[in-house]
Amino acid sequence: MHCALYHPVIPQNTGNIGRLCVGMGATLHIIGPCAFTFDDRALKRAGLDYWQHLQWQVHDNEEAFVSWLDGRDPWLITKFGQQRFDQAPYHGDDIIVLGNENSGLPDSWHQRWPQRCLGIPIMGPIRSYNLANAAAMVLSHASAACGCFDDWTPMPR
Repeated sequence: MHCALYHPVIPQNTGNIGRLCVGMGATLHIIGPCAFTFDDRALKRAGLDYWQHLQWQVHDNEEAFVSWLDGRDPWLITKFGQQRFDQAPYHGDDIIVLGNENSGLPDSWHQRWPQRCLGIPIMGPIRSYNLANAAAMVLSHASAACGCFDDWTPMPR
């Protein structure tokens, strides 16, 4: 699994998602530009001591990321998605893309991959979920759905 963040803004969210990726065995992709540097203390603190275990890649811009995709179609997590995230047919090498905390994903991406736009149900008056929470919901479900946890064993007490 791959989890990509489009132009991330809040270092603590990126740190938390990095930690999530380590635990899920996923690769984190940062689609630049980024609003912070990767030596940011808040980023490191949120990832705690797991950052050195993270498989990650920085793509300088959208074009570099799309080139890396090499024709593969990512899943876009957006509040405008017409399909629920838990109903998508995930596979082990899928790419899940989340927009930034302020403006989400650009309309051009929604138009490029209209059948790959997934939403997380929101009940009540909130506009959106925290980015790290959204990543945790989708990545954990997608990883379980495609069998990524089949070899998992509980931690001993």
